[in-house]
Order: sequence, then structure tokens, then C-alpha cells
Amino acid sequence: MDIEPVIRPTVRILLVDDQDRVLLFRGQDPDQPNTRFWFPTGGGIKLGETPREAARREVREETGLTEFELGPHIWNRRHVFTFYGSNQDVRELWFFARVPAFEIETSGFSEEERKTICEYRWWSQDDLDNTKDLLTPRTLASLFQNLLTDGLPKHPVDVPI
Repeated sequence: MDIEPVIRPTVRILLVDDQDRVLLFRGQDPDQPNTRFWFPTGGGIKLGETPREAARREVREETGLTEFELGPHIWNRRHVFTFYGSNQDVRELWFFARVPAFEIETSGFSEEERKTICEYRWWSQDDLDNTKDLLTPRTLASLFQNLLTDGLPKHPVDVPI
């Protein structure tokens, strides 16, 4: 019997430093330990929280960064999948933020994040283009290149998984 996925309103934030590198975290589902996937800062929107408030909170919790200008809502993405034994229907609002390069501080990680996030690093366009690991979204390399080349979209764009 299939269990209906949990609908999870979520924010993602593309933190891009002054060297045009994007910060990504490597996740690992304990049920699928050989699958490596990289994703940007972000997480669930809490009850009563606006997406922009959630984005600022997630950046603070996952990186330690508190002083930054949160840019525009650039992308929307929906992804249905199973993670950590739970069926998820993630509805993401993606924001952009240009930040100076900084040292990541992960002391604000939740218990689940400590179990499922294995590493983090700043990625250049070349890194994105040449990785064999899964990126979130899968087309992040070309989407990021488009942002660097064409600038931010005037209105949020729907992107594939």
C-alpha cells in the first residue's frame, strides 16, 4: 500500500560568493548510503513563517551567516521522492543571495541534518559542469550558468527536478 507523500513547503537559497561559486551541501539518505547528492542551503517553511523569513533562518542555521541581503525569488521546483523512510512532496521556492566568501558554521544543524549532511563546499561553474554526483536540481550546472550569463529572471521560473 502506497503512503501519500507529506507536502513540504520549502525554501532553497543559492548563496553565491564574490568568486561566482555556489555553496552546496552533500546529503546522504541513510537508506541509500551510496547515492551522493548536492543541494543548496534551505529547508522547510515553519507554520506562520513567510518564505523570506524561512530563507533567512535556514541560512543562519546551516551556515552561521546572519548579515546578508536576501535577493529575489528566482525559481520554483516540485520534487516527489522518498528520503529517510518518508515519502516527500517538496514544493520549493528558490531565492538568490550574493555574499562574500565566508567560513561555514554548522553548529545550528538539526539532529536530522547532522545525520544526513556529510560535507559542504563552494562550487565553481567548472566544478558543476564536471561532477559525476547528482545535483539539486539535476540541471543546476546549466541553470547556474544561465544566471551568471543572463542575470536573474524578472519573475520566478519553474525548473525541473
